[in-house]
Amino acid sequence: MITIDQFRTDFPEFGSTSDYPNAQVQFWLTMAGQLLRPDAWQDSLDLGTELYIAHHIAISAKNRAVASVGGVPGTVNGPQSSKAVDKVSASYDTGAVALADGGFWNATMYGIQFLQLARMAGTGGRQL
Repeated sequence: MITIDQFRTDFPEFGSTSDYPNAQVQFWLTMAGQLLRPDAWQDSLDLGTELYIAHHIAISAKNRAVASVGGVPGTVNGPQSSKAVDKVSASYDTGAVALADGGFWNATMYGIQFLQLARMAGTGGRQL
């Protein structure tokens, strides 16, 4: 069973309690407990729960960053595929890492990993 401490151990990038308060982690931990079916996820439930939490917290961090500079949090943007500054430009093949029909889950790498596992967990094909 995942706890806040276990989540922070497994995902040390979310170790800061000031940037990622315990109450926020607990909120998404509770939501995962309500939405992820243990019978479907089986031994992958802990990892699925942690990826679910990480995805939502990463989205929240993006929203806080936008709000901190006067932007509107919660605005939906797709992944940036190119950028040019002066005479230098860079572009990325965002489709190479996005999952087909991934929508919201494609907004973070945690979401992509979560959705990939969720699709496998929900495929069935078990033999007893």
